[in-house]
Amino acid sequence: MAEPTNLPVVQNSCRFLRSKEMYIHAEPDPSVPSGRSGHFWCVHTQTVIGPDGKVVHQDECHSDRMCFESV
Repeated sequence: MAEPTNLPVVQNSCRFLRSKEMYIHAEPDPSVPSGRSGHFWCVHTQTVIGPDGKVVHQDECHSDRMCFESV
């Protein structure tokens, strides 16, 4: 499966972490309230649970996890 290109990158983020917001290609509009859902999934499992059995989230996917790979 080819990796999507031109996705926004979050510093210190796992390259296998995904969210819907990554696929919206638009300039931020400060007059529109944030629609961040907070829903994340793993490219490996395609679920909210990573291959290590732990929850997938932007705050939880870090270098301490065996499946983490930096962007």
